[in-house]
Amino acid sequence: MQGATRKRPMRPPITIEMMRALKAVLNLDDSFDACIWAEASCAFWGMMRFGEVSVSSRDAFNGAKHLKRKDILFGYDRNHKRYARLDLPDAKTAKRGEIQHVFLTEQEGLCPLEALDNLRRVVPAGPDDPLFSWRDTHGDVRPMVKSKAIERINAILSAWGWGTAFGHSFRIGGASFFLSLGINPEIVRLAGSWRSMAYETYIRAFEQVVSLHMGGLMARV
Repeated sequence: MQGATRKRPMRPPITIEMMRALKAVLNLDDSFDACIWAEASCAFWGMMRFGEVSVSSRDAFNGAKHLKRKDILFGYDRNHKRYARLDLPDAKTAKRGEIQHVFLTEQEGLCPLEALDNLRRVVPAGPDDPLFSWRDTHGDVRPMVKSKAIERINAILSAWGWGTAFGHSFRIGGASFFLSLGINPEIVRLAGSWRSMAYETYIRAFEQVVSLHMGGLMARV
């Protein structure tokens, strides 16, 4: 029902296989690629809009609206598991002046916390510098421009035989992955900061795990 009211075509989801391809190709010792991997992993696992991890142009960075290095907190939960909290100064679904939190947890092989740790190592920066940044040939810290990041990502995905991805593909892909594995939809809605049932339109790529949930049923009869 909600899909019928959409004005834009449904965006394709980023899948786990695509994430693995990105990590395999990107040079995580290079500041530009390290930044892209941190953006991709945070956008996927945090179900973030790509505009929340990038800027429209170099001059568009605004510390009052965009994530800075000091807007990230690492901690441990009650189960002694490490997590990261990103404090979005300005989010689409937040009230004016309200900080929205994105929580990231450890993930085997494609860990967003490791990606953030690597970014801090490869791109040292001050607390008020952009969180997702890289260093140019002059050593200047620069925010990652969305179009440049998507261009690099699509070059890799195309080389592996996949079609074009969009910024929103990461948010869709993360939600699809969690929902297809049976994660409580309310947890997905809260983690992705959806105010309504709109997240239901993000149940994609179920064919990737359909056998896990619906296969081999005759063995139970």
